[in-house]
Amino acid sequence: MEELAAKARERKLSLEEMKGGTFTISNQGGIGGGHFTPIINLPEVAILGLGRGALKPVVKDKQIQPRLMLPIAISYDHRVIDGGAAARFTVDLVKALEGFSEEEVKLG
Repeated sequence: MEELAAKARERKLSLEEMKGGTFTISNQGGIGGGHFTPIINLPEVAILGLGRGALKPVVKDKQIQPRLMLPIAISYDHRVIDGGAAARFTVDLVKALEGFSEEEVKLG
């Protein structure tokens, strides 16, 4: 896994090495994409789509505050994945993302 991750960072991962997965993450935010519907690539069973984050007014603690909102969407094969499990995964993912401090996610 570490070898594949290193190759991916170096942009040296071959098409053959990317085959055989069960879950994909697609990030269109890097090219300016917002909300989109990710399409499952068979034989995978699910795909998570991330759009471009943007500051939006959000009510928190009864006050309107600017918050960075990240559009996410998940598509999954209902023959393999229960909808409730997919919804709980999404809720858990959002909680995990909200729990990161800016210092923890800074690069460099």
